[in-house]
Amino acid sequence: MKKQEFDYYIFIDYSESFIGYLIINKDKLTELIPRISKFNHYNKLKCKSAYVHSIKKVIDKNNIFLYIQKRKIMLTRDTPEIYSDILEFLKKHDNCIIFISIDNKQYSNFERLVKFIDGRNIKVIKESDLKKGSLEYKISLVLDTLLNIERLKHEI
Repeated sequence: MKKQEFDYYIFIDYSESFIGYLIINKDKLTELIPRISKFNHYNKLKCKSAYVHSIKKVIDKNNIFLYIQKRKIMLTRDTPEIYSDILEFLKKHDNCIIFISIDNKQYSNFERLVKFIDGRNIKVIKESDLKKGSLEYKISLVLDTLLNIERLKHEI
């Protein structure tokens, strides 16, 4: 069976007091994937500060943001604005097949929200259900890293 192909990939995640999302067009995936091979899951790292320092250089050198159609990171109190952005995107692209990965804690609420706007062409899955090493897992590491970079900026 052929793996389902999506038109857009959306990732929503939290890191302590921050929430963020990435939206990526399928046409940019083949260019993006080789550029994100050095991304790791932040919580599993031993030398977190060295990772953040080096991954910032990777982000700049590989122009990671050129391959991301839309992104936003805000404080968790701004969660409604994040969800509003995503719902607006879903409404504008209602004829597209869309993959959404969301933080486990927000999965059930968000899934109901998507069903409210129809969601027949939308696949929502928990972040923990992403298969390690998969394309989707690798992209989720980008958002995880960006959230942690933002969080660390505010801790200084």
